[in-house]
Amino acid sequence: MKFDASQFDNLELENIGQWPAAAKLILAVFLAIVIGFLGYMGLISDQMKQLDRVFYEETTLKESYRAKYHVAANLDLFRAQMVEAEDTFANQLRSLPNSHEIPGLLDDITFVGTTSGLDFVKLEWQPEISKEIYIELPIDIEVIGPYHSFGQFVSKIAGLPRIVTLHDFKISISQSDSEILNLKLQAKTYRYQEEAAK
Repeated sequence: MKFDASQFDNLELENIGQWPAAAKLILAVFLAIVIGFLGYMGLISDQMKQLDRVFYEETTLKESYRAKYHVAANLDLFRAQMVEAEDTFANQLRSLPNSHEIPGLLDDITFVGTTSGLDFVKLEWQPEISKEIYIELPIDIEVIGPYHSFGQFVSKIAGLPRIVTLHDFKISISQSDSEILNLKLQAKTYRYQEEAAK
């Protein structure tokens, strides 16, 4: 079959039966492509999207299963860790002063300072600072004394049975005696916020 472009010049849609074989073949291939494309778009692409969604859901479910299997397989270990964490939390709570012990804490700090060889210039509570699950109780402290007494003081504060942290250290030399230093700092203790636990 020879290809002659002139045979396509006078083609009319009303007279398809009279078209040359090459033109009919081209039309048939074109229609097959259009029908195939429309069929793909109408039927297969929706199925492909659904298949992708199902594969994604399967992957998600498998990951969820693995995580739950890991928890179930180690459930006794997790329970033991939970009991241990609760015990640790309870011990930490016991280290926090309750509202009845807070006034005695000033006495403890005063005793620690004086037995370390320091003289108190200032020891006063500051306003409470409410945090998420605890209340911060700052205490401004100013003491004077020799350098080594400061070390003893800090060491003894760390040894108190209740949690007390020290912040914002400022050390300066006394104007009257170069052997005597002035220490300003803020001690903080903490109280559990009962309402936050509920």
